[in-house]
Amino acid sequence: MKKNCWKHSRLTLALMAAAWLCACQTVQTTQSGSVGVDRKQSMMVSSDQINQSAGQAYRKVLQDEGKKGAVNHDPELVKRVRAVATRLIAATGSFRADAPGWKWEVNVISSKDVNAWCMPGGKIAVYTGLIERISPSDDELAAVMGHEIAHALREHGRERASQAAGQSVAASVIGAALGIGSLGTDLSSTVLNITFGLPNSRLHETEADRIGVELAARAGFDPRASVMLWQKMGQISGGQPPQFLSTHPSNETRQQDLQDYAQRVLPLYEQARRK
Repeated sequence: MKKNCWKHSRLTLALMAAAWLCACQTVQTTQSGSVGVDRKQSMMVSSDQINQSAGQAYRKVLQDEGKKGAVNHDPELVKRVRAVATRLIAATGSFRADAPGWKWEVNVISSKDVNAWCMPGGKIAVYTGLIERISPSDDELAAVMGHEIAHALREHGRERASQAAGQSVAASVIGAALGIGSLGTDLSSTVLNITFGLPNSRLHETEADRIGVELAARAGFDPRASVMLWQKMGQISGGQPPQFLSTHPSNETRQQDLQDYAQRVLPLYEQARRK
């Protein structure tokens, strides 16, 4: 009996491993752009799955904040944020042809937090705390939003959800071998955790920085504002970046990288300004 059980377990493990390999795809999410971001990514979760889950997660956030009267409280600020977003979104086609046609949403949440984010599929939120404490120019606001939009273009959320799914599969395989069952993944919860609980990796932040400055430049915003923005961020947080931008090796390294890439895309900004 034990021999038959072991054969069954080995077959189960083999089938689960084969299913994982079949589900995992290597994809090129974006064009490299002038900044040269061309890393291929391994995905186990489909774009449709992650975008649908992100939509559900986004609606939950808006519902929760709406109950407190904290969504789009200041019409003029909402108008300003959406105007900046509209220009950035129009420039996303330089990195992926489908992006301008996404179901973008842009809302402002009243909160003291210095924060902004963009969920998969283009679900954006900017917090009033960022506006009140940073007092950003439109160029600096574009730097923040361009960075967050870049995460969505590169499908970093999908990539991280795929990593979580892979870990779940690995746990399931081990569970099957030990006879303790399997684990499931709630993608909406995963999206919320990725957005609010887990910082991005250094690699993801670097990619978002570089794509973000190019998006800003192509949209007619000064890409050099990203450096000024980072300096402001450091001033209000005791020399350290805020939590949602806290995974770089050092402030100095990040500022230098932003400065280098802002200079690289400066001709795109000058071209956009002439239009």
